[in-house]
Amino acid sequence: MSESQVTEKALIPAPAVLVDARGLACPMPLLKAKLALNACSPGESVRVLATDAGSWRDFPVFASLAGHRLSVCERHAEYFEYCLEKKSPAPK
Repeated sequence: MSESQVTEKALIPAPAVLVDARGLACPMPLLKAKLALNACSPGESVRVLATDAGSWRDFPVFASLAGHRLSVCERHAEYFEYCLEKKSPAPK
């Protein structure tokens, strides 16, 4: 891991919730992530571990459509890792 990668990871806030969705098929990793985000406050993060290959496509699309920040999207040897930061509510 390069020094810049270490620095970037150090800037990511610790996740409020860890969702271990390894071994679960689509759409369960994303569904469990959505449920965890619903329980979080704006600005809090959810870290998701998944083995479902479709999650590699699903998480960036979901984050973009829902307005959440996808701060981690990494492939590891045995699983995928995502970190979603819940968006702030729209001003009234």
